[in-house]
Amino acid sequence: MKFNMRDKTHDEQVERWARYVKDNPDKWKSQLKPFIDGQILMAWRFYLKLSQTPEGLEKIKRLRNLN
Repeated sequence: MKFNMRDKTHDEQVERWARYVKDNPDKWKSQLKPFIDGQILMAWRFYLKLSQTPEGLEKIKRLRNLN
């Protein structure tokens, strides 16, 4: 039995987003950019805080070496 973590509603949302991107090539980038920028800022803050903890730099090095 194959385990599927995604449900039907997730698949439907992916299909809706793909349709929206295809139908609105000039709109979707400007709508998604603030979200992506926010995710990047949160990651930078996380790494900064982690680097200031004991063994934080070592943990970051291990994370970056994951394949």
